Amino acid sequence: MATVTKRELVIKISNETGLTQQQVFDVIQKTLDSITDALAQGDAVVMRNFGAFQVKETKAKIGRNPKDPSKDVPIPARAIVKFKPGKEMKEQVAATLPLIREREGS
Repeated sequence: MATVTKRELVIKISNETGLTQQQVFDVIQKTLDSITDALAQGDAVVMRNFGAFQVKETKAKIGRNPKDPSKDVPIPARAIVKFKPGKEMKEQVAATLPLIREREGS
């Protein structure tokens, strides 16, 4: 499976819309910055049919050092970002299963 970079998105959207790559980059970057700012304030970000980003807390726990299993390592609680895909995204991604299986089988 290929990885799509921000640069590739900018080029694709620029070609499809006729906007300059700099204009597209500015809009994409401002969108990502706005999402990050909202999450950093503890807000959820919901984009209908795309998905929702939420900040969740992981509980503190005790881990083990793989090199010395006898030692306990405290892992503090922290805030993480969870993404829940929207209905349309779920449906489109689910339709790619045969493609994924084909690539893995090759």
